Amino acid sequence: MRTLSQQPWSAPCVGADFVCDAVVNVPGSKSETNRALVLAALAAGPTRIMGGLVSRDSDLMLGALRQLGVVIDDEGLAGDESVWRVTPPSEFCVPAAAIDCGLAGTVMRFVPPVAALNGGRTSFVGDRHASQRPMEPLLDGLAQLGVALEGGATGIPFTQDATAGLSGRSVRIDSSGSSQFVSALLLVAARLPEGVELTHVPAEAGASIPSRPHLDMTVSMLRARGVDVQTPDENTWVVAPGPIAAVDARVEPDLTSAAVFLAAATVTRGTVRVPGWPEQTTQGGAAIVELLRRAGASVDLVGDSLEVNGTGVLNALGEVDLHASSELTPVVAALAALAEGETRITGVAHIRGHETDRLAALTTELGRIGVEVEETEDGLVIRGRGFRGLKGAVWNSYADHRMAHAGALMGLLVEDLRVDDIACTTKTMADFPGLWQGMLT
Repeated sequence: MRTLSQQPWSAPCVGADFVCDAVVNVPGSKSETNRALVLAALAAGPTRIMGGLVSRDSDLMLGALRQLGVVIDDEGLAGDESVWRVTPPSEFCVPAAAIDCGLAGTVMRFVPPVAALNGGRTSFVGDRHASQRPMEPLLDGLAQLGVALEGGATGIPFTQDATAGLSGRSVRIDSSGSSQFVSALLLVAARLPEGVELTHVPAEAGASIPSRPHLDMTVSMLRARGVDVQTPDENTWVVAPGPIAAVDARVEPDLTSAAVFLAAATVTRGTVRVPGWPEQTTQGGAAIVELLRRAGASVDLVGDSLEVNGTGVLNALGEVDLHASSELTPVVAALAALAEGETRITGVAHIRGHETDRLAALTTELGRIGVEVEETEDGLVIRGRGFRGLKGAVWNSYADHRMAHAGALMGLLVEDLRVDDIACTTKTMADFPGLWQGMLT
């Protein structure tokens, strides 16, 4: 992993008529990698994970699981894929030091239920902005299972105490802020004495769980390992106690990370191919395919590669409900800003609790360079006038990798746009600037 400068990164500007012909090998899915690691740590025997993401978020997950006694050996590469061998402990350890969650939602939410199996006290800390990420519904769920939370904790940093043991089966939480609250408890449910009957009970009537594809991913991965998961209705999951089978796993490319590279072809006249694109997937990032077509690109699956060809026409998107694919919001907002016409993004109120308040951040940064943008209760209204007339500036990323991706995409057509913290992209890509520049050369 190369060292990235702390100076603002000058985003390469190529113009709308630029023609590239690039193959971009996108690293593995963050969501799938960290779920696979947790399930391997809980499994009945050793497993191998191939093609897992090598990034800060996965490094934090590896470190957290190792503190709990999981043995994870890096076996190097099989072709171009990373290979990890994961050996679960007979009993999870009580860590000697606090577990560092960084700014990784999957770490701060998935690891505490695993740590609750150690029968002791475990502390969790994170980056400066970690305390702003919602945690209370998960902690409430753990408390219902018998975990004590010291000091009335509602988020990072916190200490949990499982010395009294885990008991109870019925858990009711409000997961309208993040699907990860449900996934976190489902991942460990089969290892609990009575399993779990988990119900989403929204504080506001009718509030649904965002990013449903991520929940589908969790359930699918559990069932692939022999876990009995029943879904009597859309807000209830019943998991029977029992072993989690040791199953080797190959991780799909991260389709949300791929979106910014495919969008680069869309805003120019270029061609970008992403190999390994799955024909069927539970990744929410797959929604980018139809969105790019609506924006004016030609999109085709050629063999195992998704190929996007920019046509020189960039359309506004009209109304776009991203409730199920909210991680795409920054890139979709950038597409909308570079098009001519109105795009209304809805269903993403919950991304105010992501790495940063993404709605406020996008409103501020797009507005700074001259885009007409309005923040609504659950999204954004962007009135694009094309890229001409937009002015360069420092694009603040707010330590958020997806915000940095949006800045890079805007910079393709807006001269003198500088991303303040491109290093934050290591959260999901070891060398985003290198991949970006490689696409353009």
